[in-house]
Amino acid sequence: MPIVINLDVMLARRKMSLTELSEKVGVTIVNLSILKTGKAKGVRFDTLEAICKALDCKPGDIIDIEQNQ
Repeated sequence: MPIVINLDVMLARRKMSLTELSEKVGVTIVNLSILKTGKAKGVRFDTLEAICKALDCKPGDIIDIEQNQ
């Protein structure tokens, strides 16, 4: 059951670019891109909190788990 990152979905719903999110959160575009593509090994809670505040969402809106059927 892999973890799925839906950051691109939330960005599209909020009509926000990765650059704009980077500026609001204070995280580099490269690091956000790594997170967005699911290549990150982890994410700090304070970073996740800042992303959620900027996107007005909950962590579960960004991070999900893919169920094998």
